[in-house]
Amino acid sequence: MTERPINSCAPDSPVLHTRDSRGVHTLVLNAPATFNVLGEAMLVALQAALDVVRDDGRARVVVLAALGKAFCAGHNLKEMQAHPQLDYYQRLFAQCSRMMLAIQNLPVPVIARVQGLATAAGCQLVAQCDLAVVSNVARFGVNGIDAGLFCATPSVPLVRNMASKQAMEMLLTGEFIGADEACARGLVNRVTEPDALDAETARLVDALLSKPRETVALGKQLFYKQREMGVEAAYQLAGQTMACNMMLPVAQEGVLAFIEKRKPQWPG
Repeated sequence: MTERPINSCAPDSPVLHTRDSRGVHTLVLNAPATFNVLGEAMLVALQAALDVVRDDGRARVVVLAALGKAFCAGHNLKEMQAHPQLDYYQRLFAQCSRMMLAIQNLPVPVIARVQGLATAAGCQLVAQCDLAVVSNVARFGVNGIDAGLFCATPSVPLVRNMASKQAMEMLLTGEFIGADEACARGLVNRVTEPDALDAETARLVDALLSKPRETVALGKQLFYKQREMGVEAAYQLAGQTMACNMMLPVAQEGVLAFIEKRKPQWPG
């Protein structure tokens, strides 16, 4: 895959950002010495990179990866301890929440490529992504409780990924789970050997790229919106979405190809 720089790709940038010719944006957390914690600089850099993807009409997929032993070790506790003011914490967590919601609001799928530890807000980051491919040595936890801090914001996507009692156990005990258990609980999609992580991620990317962008965007928006609704309202929204989807040229071509027993030739 030939990649080219797209924005802040200096070696010391908190987030390395590239885009290839197919519209695959790769965002790499680049603070391995601090286990890629979500400090102020990292949050700003991630938000900026996600904003670039949002404004790129040719974007198709985002891969969120990291350098070093850890994927992300959560918030920067040293930075937080240095600013013991309520308004600072409120701004910090609001900034983090905006970044997490930016992932959900993108019209393209976001894949977490997890090579190592993901804890607290780092586990939140994995849960917030649409899909996750992980190394079998990766571990996941929301262990703020061990420092007297309930992982409140990480609980939001966590409980939307796994059963409530499983999420509550992690939140209240701070205990970590391995990659296979994370997959069994619904936190991640695919588990692979460390040296096969890139290949497995690429297979998932290729599967997504084979689908029409308009349909994927429509489906992602519907998926998250209906999840927060009652069942009757969800069916109403889903029905309207499918009707609009059927009016798209890609759907017309896809249905015709199915009838004619051939591969679709996506327009555009």
